[in-house]
Amino acid sequence: MDLRRRALLGVDGLRVLLMLFHTVTRIMAEQEVENLSGLSTNPEKDIFVVRENGTTCLMAEFAAKFIVPYDVWASNYVDLITEQADISLTRGAEVKGHCGHDESELQVFWVDRAYALKMLFLKESHNTSKGPEATWKLSKVQFVYDSSEKTHFKDAVSAGKHTANSHHLSALVTPAGKSYECQAQQTISLASSDPQKTVTMILSAVHIQPFDIISDFVFSEEHKCPVDEREQLEETLPLILGLILGLVIVVTLVIYHIHHKMTANQVQIPRDRSQYKHMG
Repeated sequence: MDLRRRALLGVDGLRVLLMLFHTVTRIMAEQEVENLSGLSTNPEKDIFVVRENGTTCLMAEFAAKFIVPYDVWASNYVDLITEQADISLTRGAEVKGHCGHDESELQVFWVDRAYALKMLFLKESHNTSKGPEATWKLSKVQFVYDSSEKTHFKDAVSAGKHTANSHHLSALVTPAGKSYECQAQQTISLASSDPQKTVTMILSAVHIQPFDIISDFVFSEEHKCPVDEREQLEETLPLILGLILGLVIVVTLVIYHIHHKMTANQVQIPRDRSQYKHMG
């Protein structure tokens, strides 16, 4: 019985050690993150990297601003009026994250954790006429803000922590294996726990890849957002039309020059009948 009890204790101890090892490994993987905002030439943009097992598994570059409505007392201290706080994601923010096969997450904290941003990414597979195709998307955004923070909120009524969430979000949809890039501003509405308040999240200068990064610290091929593609077309279309117009003018001038040269070498028949006696 003693031997059996010792064996059971040994198995239980080994199981506990394995669980502890797995937990510690997972925690270490989640904490292997870097804020590389100092490498950006844009003072408003942050660069975040999540690495697991010594390999980059999530990269994100973007500038973010949050427009948060909040209540203050009117001058009569009876009525409430709504003010607006503009909160920007500051450089040097604290970052956490983790990566998975079909789910990855990025968390960012700033101003002594008065503000926190959580972004959840999902990878999905769809059946199309061309066969199964995989895409990834931003599926959830959560923004936690503290209206007792005096820098952005002044004399807020019912000051305290509030949480704003997205609902049924499907943003930044990108083919699997590619990164998402968009310079244009993108707006996402978040429903706040502060009654009847909607927080607006504005993203710009976005470059994100939460899955399938092949090279360390290097984005894969870019998938550009429709707004950027349209703006690029609007910028290049006048140039293309100008080149076509210039080519048409050149071709017209060449044809005219050739025609003029050919007709100049032909014998001219006199129109005045009196001149026929000098011919032949």
